[in-house]
Amino acid sequence: MDTRTRTTPELEALVEQLRLERLDQDLFLGDPGKGDGRLFGGLVAAQSVAATYATVEDRSIHSFHAYFIRPGRHDVPIRFLVYRIRDGRSFTTRDVVAYQAGEAIFQASMSFTVPEEGVDEHQEPKPPAPPPEECEAWMWPGLERAKEEERKRWFRKRPIAVLNADPGYKLLGEETPRRQVWIRMRGELPDEEVFHAAAIAYASDTGLLSTARGVMGPGRRNSASLDHSIWYHHPPRYDDWLLYASQSPIAHSARALIYGELYRRDGVRVASVVQEGLIRPARENGSSSR
Repeated sequence: MDTRTRTTPELEALVEQLRLERLDQDLFLGDPGKGDGRLFGGLVAAQSVAATYATVEDRSIHSFHAYFIRPGRHDVPIRFLVYRIRDGRSFTTRDVVAYQAGEAIFQASMSFTVPEEGVDEHQEPKPPAPPPEECEAWMWPGLERAKEEERKRWFRKRPIAVLNADPGYKLLGEETPRRQVWIRMRGELPDEEVFHAAAIAYASDTGLLSTARGVMGPGRRNSASLDHSIWYHHPPRYDDWLLYASQSPIAHSARALIYGELYRRDGVRVASVVQEGLIRPARENGSSSR
């Protein structure tokens, strides 16, 4: 598959959505953009990262812990209120709450630090995977059953490209459910670190719950992210494809837990992700109320 990437209008729109309007010192206004249905949680997470970065100087994000409280909407601006919890010598802590129509829809705690030399460093090796140039577009199970034009429209309107690096991820069996994909933004991001940190947050929520859904039996299901954590192991940069390897060690009581790892082509692990998501049989009206 041709993996050359030109900046698309969808990515340009996302970058503009990450340029929040500053209403007060720690209060920001975000544009949810146009669309139908539930707002993508990864966008709210990315805008929250942008809001906190605006209150921190000369430090890089290293951890992010969030709860998706209510589904977001496309027709209402989002207000982000940042709380300055601590400014220390090495670490800075911020909380942020996103509001729509007076109700909290998202809450996160983030920590920033000054990069420093470590000792006795180690990491697991990147799992084997074909290069992105040899991979085809990834489709979550529901999209595979959709009409061809609907598939094309879904891919066109996304600012991120996703390639399947493990064709066997959907197989049913007793082994731990796994998924492996290459992901990248469909174009170049601005050089400022905030856009790269926010884009990684956006990408980390893309299709992650399908790790568990892909091995489930027949029948329609609705799903939603409940909480989401990211550890950035290096100052954020997102200039090329990242291999996103994930596994779901347990799903119980309508909740699935997923672990994720993000690697550069050269094998460097740039981030780790943990998410718990709600997965329920679809109701007749298609809703997935919490």
